[in-house]
Amino acid sequence: MSEKTKKGFKMPSSFSVLLIIIAIMAVLTWIIPAGQYKVDDAGAIIAGSYESVKAHPQGIWDVLMAPINAMLGKAPTSAAIDVAFFILMVGGFLGVVNETGTLDVGIASIVRKYKGREKMLILILMPLFALGGTTYGMGEETMAFYPLLVPVMMSVGFDSLTGVAIILLGSQIGCLASTLNPFATVIASDTAGISSASGLLLRVIFWIVLTGLSTYYVYRYADKVQKDPTKSLTYATREEDLKHFNVDSGEEIPSQMNKKQKRVLLVFISTFVIMVAGFIPFKDLGIKFFESFNESLHKIPVLGQLIGNTDALGTWYFPQTAMLFAFMGILVGIIYGLKEDKIISSFMNGAADLLSVALIVAVARGIQVIMNDGMITATILHWGEEGLKGLSSQLFIVLTYIFYLPMSFLIPSSSGLASATMGIMAPLGKFVNVPGSLIVTAYQSASGVLNLIAPTSGIVMGALALGRVDLSAWWKFMGKLVVAIVVITIALLLLGTVVPFLQ
Repeated sequence: MSEKTKKGFKMPSSFSVLLIIIAIMAVLTWIIPAGQYKVDDAGAIIAGSYESVKAHPQGIWDVLMAPINAMLGKAPTSAAIDVAFFILMVGGFLGVVNETGTLDVGIASIVRKYKGREKMLILILMPLFALGGTTYGMGEETMAFYPLLVPVMMSVGFDSLTGVAIILLGSQIGCLASTLNPFATVIASDTAGISSASGLLLRVIFWIVLTGLSTYYVYRYADKVQKDPTKSLTYATREEDLKHFNVDSGEEIPSQMNKKQKRVLLVFISTFVIMVAGFIPFKDLGIKFFESFNESLHKIPVLGQLIGNTDALGTWYFPQTAMLFAFMGILVGIIYGLKEDKIISSFMNGAADLLSVALIVAVARGIQVIMNDGMITATILHWGEEGLKGLSSQLFIVLTYIFYLPMSFLIPSSSGLASATMGIMAPLGKFVNVPGSLIVTAYQSASGVLNLIAPTSGIVMGALALGRVDLSAWWKFMGKLVVAIVVITIALLLLGTVVPFLQ
């Protein structure tokens, strides 16, 4: 038997999968009629305004340019360069921190502390990541956590997939059950012309049920792997993963941190706290302290000018957090006493380690570029608009959810999908007595479940690349859970159509 036959089919790399999808989308621009909707002054699509336009078939050149245009932000697709550069700065920061040995000692201490009760980490961390997802749409910024948590999970007897699942599944279940997420709930509600607080109780129920289910699911898998490592879906690459993440390297790791490492750890923790605070939309939550403090700081003579034009916490996005990680990486090197050349080399090596992940984000967004340039997105939306008319409220909400599943695959950006569709779907719901809040919940539930497994999602592909987990292994792990999530979601949506106070 040949070596090739022994190995069987091997899943293509993340880059190959995404490029294949881009090529397929380009082919579809030759088949699906082009069209467009009229938009109002706010940029929202006007329902019933669809019209056919001249075809814009995409060719080989367009396929090759799609990732480039996605990286640079060809309208109306948002630029991927912000996220890509953020990922590189996180890599640089971690490179310097790793040079100090702080994380090695920290991981070793966690392993010792949770000896015999390692699975408690899952019960603590998954709800925390889910909380980040539901409140402010924690997504790409989780890339900073994978190089930290995966080695911890492997050190305590689990596998790389467990570490990836805690972060990816935790944060994206939170996004699926968004309550205050400005990139999903707030944008969709605003486009639908309703308050983002409408339907909040139902979405809280979503969060509790699905976070509990997902945490239990990962807990059971981790328990199985800990008892028998051969049950791991990544067992074939376990030895390579252990070496890559420097787990059980055979080197003697000190039992306690020295004074310099403790100072590094303080800066390390502070960096992530500031990052999270920077992303939380405090203004939308009615908290004006940080904006007021920032304005007061600017008014202080000399000091205000010396500090410069700072952005208040809660208004940050990826450029500001990229700056944060770059600055903190340098600060870590200075605090630990590394020489200038060592700080720079460690930073560059760390950034290089995450280069492939940064590029995956751009390639993933290339799919949306092809669809937009081929002008087939509006046509697909129009088909949904026509197919959902004149139905009962229960059938309408189920079909709306089903409609959003392929749409979420084609438009993985939650904010982009909300902006493109909610102006159509919310008015349609009124005709069959389905409130806009329930349509918002159906939209973000479908978007959330697809963004757990879709190869078009830069978050998924980036996470798997960081955790060294094949897409096929992730799909195998997620299969049963996704079915359960879909069934529970449909049941809760149907409940929402008959219980008024959940709307």
